[in-house]
This record gives sequence, structure tokens and C-alpha cells, in this order.
Amino acid sequence: MIAFPNIKINIGLNVIRKRNDGFHDLETIFFPVNMSDILEVVLADKSRNEAFVFSASGRKIDANPNENLCVKAYELLKKHYDIPALDIYLHKLIPFGAGLGGGSSDASFVLRMINEICNLNISTSELEKYALQLGSDCPFFIQNRPAFAQGRGEVLEPIDLDLKGKFLVIVNPKIHISTKVAFSGIKAVEAKTSLKQLVKLPIQQWKDNIFNDFEAHIFRLFPEIKKIKHEMYMCGADYASMTGSGSSVYGIFSQKVNFPQAIYADFL
Repeated sequence: MIAFPNIKINIGLNVIRKRNDGFHDLETIFFPVNMSDILEVVLADKSRNEAFVFSASGRKIDANPNENLCVKAYELLKKHYDIPALDIYLHKLIPFGAGLGGGSSDASFVLRMINEICNLNISTSELEKYALQLGSDCPFFIQNRPAFAQGRGEVLEPIDLDLKGKFLVIVNPKIHISTKVAFSGIKAVEAKTSLKQLVKLPIQQWKDNIFNDFEAHIFRLFPEIKKIKHEMYMCGADYASMTGSGSSVYGIFSQKVNFPQAIYADFL
């Protein structure tokens, strides 16, 4: 079985409060985008000794293979279900640590694919619970449709957000921003108006109303990221923003534009 785990962008990201468990409550809009890795899960030879083999190619993954979220997804289901020997092949095209959710998407797709190929009959809600054990934005990729997210990002409410016909450009400056660094400059503040309401505004009004709380801190540390956002607007973007805690920046345009640094440029 072959699948194509896609990325997401965040439209707005408000950090609301720090929780007693060390996580932060936030609200954001997750929007799926058709830029993907390539993932294959196949039943392996039953006679071999190894129950599981994971192989990766493409972009370098800056982590121990045993710590890869695809491996963790397999091991998580293996604890609860009788899963036969499997081979998982990942060809990495999405930049690592770019704020695009690539690793989370890979992991969630592994859960979905094992559920299907092994006929486990795990419900969508249960898959989302397993996904949350792998990462805060993993549950989104189970249903993989536009959603208003709260909590750590796992409390999801599907929304009707149609950007069809818009041209999306994504630039990744190849700067890895750790979660610790990203949150170190954040002051959690309750949003005056919910993103669920603000995203209903005409897209031309998003610039003055929808913000990513990580930008101010990250832009101070890495002015080159701020410059990319500025260049998006200079090229005529209706809306531009850093996605997640960085470092990728996207712009939404009403017409096709040429942005040489783009890792993604296509109509939605």
C-alpha cells in the first residue's frame, strides 16, 4: 500500500495559556496542502525473524531511525494489536523541522495504513487518540481536512474553508527552530476574538486580524525569516505568515507568481 502524507499550514496561531502539564493551550486553523512524502507499508515474509523493518530515503532526517515517528507509530499499535511482520519505506521530500507537520503526517498515515492493511477496524476517534500519543498535531492528519484546533492542537472542529483557486507559495529558509527556542519568547495571552470567527473575514482582511504568536520572537532571532514574509507581501500576497513555530513562511495569492526560493508553488 502506498500513500502520500501531506503537509499542513497554520492560518493564525494563538498561544492562550501554559498548562500545569507543561504544554500550552493554543488555537489555530490547520489547513492541508498537497505537498507530500511517499510512504509504503507492505506485509513482509512471515518466515523472517524480524517483525518490522523501516527504511528511509530522500531528505536527510536529523534523528535516530529508532526515534522516527513512523517507527513509534508501528510500536504503539503493536502494543495493542496482533500485527504481522511489516516493511515500511519512507521517501522524505518534506523538509525536517520546517513547521509543516511532515513528521506528524508520516506517523498518522502509518497508523491509518496499518489499520487498513491489517484490518484492525480501529475507529477514527480511537486513531486520533493513538495519534495524540505521537505528537500534538498528529490527530489532525487522521481526518486531514480544514479544522479549528484547540487544546494542544488535538481538539479539532472541522470548518468550511475553501481556498480553491488561490495560489500558495511556501518558502523554507532551512533554519531549524526547536520547540524550546520557539516557546522561550512566548507570552501566552487570551485571544480577543476566536480564529474560528476571524477566518470568515475576506482574505484581504486577514493581514490585519490573523496573527501567529511565534512570529515576533522568531523574527527577532532570525530577521531573514521576517524578510521572506515581507517579500511575499511585496509580490502581492493577500496573506502571508510563518507556519507553526517556523521556520517556513507561506503566502496566499490571487494569481500565479514566480518566487524562486519556493519549495512549493501551486494552485489550491
